[in-house]
Amino acid sequence: MLFEDRTCGLRVRKGVFENEALQFKRLQSLYELLYQPPRFVKEDDLRLLRLLAALDDPSGAQYGYELKGQEGGELLQRALDTGRLIHEPDMPFIRQGSERHAEFRWVRLDNGSYRGVWVHEERALPCVLPLLPLYYYDAHTQELGLLTHALDTHIAQQLTLAPEVPEHLVVPLTHKLNTLNQHLPTPTQLHEELIDTVAPRPHLTLGSVEFSAYATKTGRMQRQLQHRAALAFDYDGLRASGSDDKPVSRLAGSTHQRIQRQSEAEHAVRDQLRAWGFKPATRQSKALPDSAGEMLQLADDEAWLRFAREGLPALREAGWTIEVQRDFAFHLHHVQDWYADIADAPGHEWFDLELGIVVEGERYSLLPIMLQLLRSNPELLRSHELAKRGDDEHLLIDLNSARHDSPALRVALPYARIRAVMRTLGELYLHEQVGGPSVRLERADAARLNEIEGLPLTWAGGEQVRELGRRLRDARELEVAPPAGLNATLRPYQQQGLNWLQALREMGTGGILGDDMGLGKTLQTLAHLLLEKQAGRLTQPALLVMPTSLIPNWLDEAQRFVPALRVLALHGAGRAQHFAALAEYDLILTTYALLPRDLDTLKAQTWHALVLDEAQNIKTSTSKAAQAARALKAEQRLCLTGTPMENNLGELWSIFHFLMPGWLGDSKQFTKDYRTPIERHGDSERLSHLVRRIRPFLLRRTKEEVATDLPAKTEMVHWVELSDAQRDTYETVRVAMDKKVREEIARNGAARSQIVILEALLKLRQVCCDLRLVKGVDVKGPQHDKGKLGSLLEMLGELLSEGRRVLLFSQFTSMLALIEEELVKRGIRYSLLTGDTRDRRTPVAQFQGGETDVFLISLKAGGTGLNLTAADTVIHFDPWWNPASENQATDRAYRIGQDKPVFVFKLITRGTVEEKIQQLQLEKAALAAGVLKDGEAGQWRMADEDIEALFAPLPGKRSR
Repeated sequence: MLFEDRTCGLRVRKGVFENEALQFKRLQSLYELLYQPPRFVKEDDLRLLRLLAALDDPSGAQYGYELKGQEGGELLQRALDTGRLIHEPDMPFIRQGSERHAEFRWVRLDNGSYRGVWVHEERALPCVLPLLPLYYYDAHTQELGLLTHALDTHIAQQLTLAPEVPEHLVVPLTHKLNTLNQHLPTPTQLHEELIDTVAPRPHLTLGSVEFSAYATKTGRMQRQLQHRAALAFDYDGLRASGSDDKPVSRLAGSTHQRIQRQSEAEHAVRDQLRAWGFKPATRQSKALPDSAGEMLQLADDEAWLRFAREGLPALREAGWTIEVQRDFAFHLHHVQDWYADIADAPGHEWFDLELGIVVEGERYSLLPIMLQLLRSNPELLRSHELAKRGDDEHLLIDLNSARHDSPALRVALPYARIRAVMRTLGELYLHEQVGGPSVRLERADAARLNEIEGLPLTWAGGEQVRELGRRLRDARELEVAPPAGLNATLRPYQQQGLNWLQALREMGTGGILGDDMGLGKTLQTLAHLLLEKQAGRLTQPALLVMPTSLIPNWLDEAQRFVPALRVLALHGAGRAQHFAALAEYDLILTTYALLPRDLDTLKAQTWHALVLDEAQNIKTSTSKAAQAARALKAEQRLCLTGTPMENNLGELWSIFHFLMPGWLGDSKQFTKDYRTPIERHGDSERLSHLVRRIRPFLLRRTKEEVATDLPAKTEMVHWVELSDAQRDTYETVRVAMDKKVREEIARNGAARSQIVILEALLKLRQVCCDLRLVKGVDVKGPQHDKGKLGSLLEMLGELLSEGRRVLLFSQFTSMLALIEEELVKRGIRYSLLTGDTRDRRTPVAQFQGGETDVFLISLKAGGTGLNLTAADTVIHFDPWWNPASENQATDRAYRIGQDKPVFVFKLITRGTVEEKIQQLQLEKAALAAGVLKDGEAGQWRMADEDIEALFAPLPGKRSR
């Protein structure tokens, strides 16, 4: 007797009914089951085990337990009553059949011998169990029941066990039986009848089974599903299968009927199945017993699904008999409706969303069902996997998969809808805390609902949330009139930006205005604040935080464009005198440096709007400025930055942590969900999820997209060769730094060795610029004609002779000083702006007014907040790996108001660390573009081989 944890079933050995006594197969010692019963053995099972123990063979030689006579009949009935009796492994449970009355007859075989059969309704029963009483077993219906008859029970049992009678013994056997009892049937000569006019009726049985199999790829046991179709032919109630053309026979009274099979008709039936893709099964069937017919299979689940949806109705209509086993995976139920329920909590920052379907009048939430499915099949979350599926393809799911005690309830969901559900809920499926019929979302998540808005759903509740989602989607399309008194004509994309800022304010959310430098973020913000004042909403002042260097620029722009706004620059040693009168102004300007110092005063005021200009200044969430900004109270928070992300995704998280706290989770969760998959593994799906999450709250336009009236910008790399002295020094420094970096990484790992790595790169970059920047290097002779400086001076001579106006950027103020010396020697007019420059307006005015031809600018001091459209040429003397910083610097010239083509030169020494940095720039730019645009950009990750490449020897130099 075989007990199994999953099915707890008694399994009967195959074939024992015909030639052997009925036996039960053992799984383990009977006495172990009796005296140490597993949890799945029930009280009724123990009674069966005790009965079997009485039949046990002490020698242990028997393979099972032979059932005989009345005890065997009683034990079989008890096993049948449990509802867990099984004929073969992986077959359905045997059911209790109704009583069948039969009579015993002798049938003449083709070889002339006679065999006894039990005939029920003129049909021979294929399997009768010789117990007291007799039982019949129907393999087709999986039924087992009592067989009644008119004979003595013991004689009936002996007749059932009787072997075939050879022809020469028929007469003696007849006389013997007549002597014993006049009522016993005796072998008699039967009339033979051959029938060839019966047309076969196709009989198709469908079944599925789940089983465990060893997977060579993973080296583990995995659950698998097998589906099979079994084809047989019904000849007037007689079942035949296979290619054997031997007639099927039956006993009709005293006539032995032999019905000829119709091979052509059977071939036509097989052709119909081949048209649906069926082929002979290549593996042994676990889903159906061999007696069901010819085993057939289809290529994949989609083929089975198509056949179940389209083929089966067609075959039934054509007159086929279709028998569907209970566990057939493609026995599908009709989806009556799809629904979306929203439980909105007024005044709260969240809402509950439930998505589900209605089947047979009952509602089923899709969230727990699909959550279980996706955790076992995470590839379905990938958009490219979903994209492979056509809208007419379906996903098969069991609505009762989580209910282990319930029968399967399978439906087919079209991928056209599944894709929308995936996009709506996205990464929420990955979080372990998600469970139950609904999921809780923040109100700003209302934009997710737009993915399913167009589906035919029955909606309940959440009208305000759905409307918020639509407004988030259409925020840029909101049309507002520019404020009166704005001394500027807004370009179309600037008007769109104003519309967007107003829409965000109306919805009570913040956002990032992330336009390229030079597209007028300042103007759009001032127009927004002026409109707020004219609408009577600016009852509290707005606070605008910026780098110190931009205070003069904002004052000038406010005076120029929105003179009606009362503006105060809260800056300088005497700023405390204005603390008590902040509410009298419309706009307060302060700096990131002063924000932590004045925090107590600024926290006491509720601000109508809190705006961070150059918001990348809070890219480090633990900085004092970032913490102070998050501590302020404001009705709306806005960020202005052309570079929401410069180096890594953590900077983007920090900005959103200020803008919408908790929107991207905490730092740890964000790193797990996004940073690690995207930055280290190049996971485009995670990038796509992140882009969809931030898209409603990020408005970013590039010059190429909107400023079609801007002249062309041409970017070029100007390659420079190192001088002999530079090459020797470079290799000496490289070897020393390479050794130092390797040792540091070996001790602390790459992530904790950043300071040492940056220090090493700094020294190598200084060698590339000019040897005089390197401490401890003895420089002999003039350097103005050597290396990069010599190349720069040649370029300037050519450019200035052509009438060009040049912006020259460097990260090293000491390099700018060396260049300044050479410009003085050559009488070239220049302006200078560094972090030490107190009066920023004067050098800008000189250059814009044409008094100077070259503007020397340190990248940190002049990379933002300047309008230098008089320039038509930009030179980056020493590029660094952050392309965003370089682009911002370039945008000092390439911005609205520029009417000349702009040429951008990068001076890079060939074969050095600068060339490697150039390649890293491209990869980092790809990551930034992917986040800020459509999520389809290339991958980026800083790997060990990148560090290796940065410290590679010069071409022609062998590593020491």
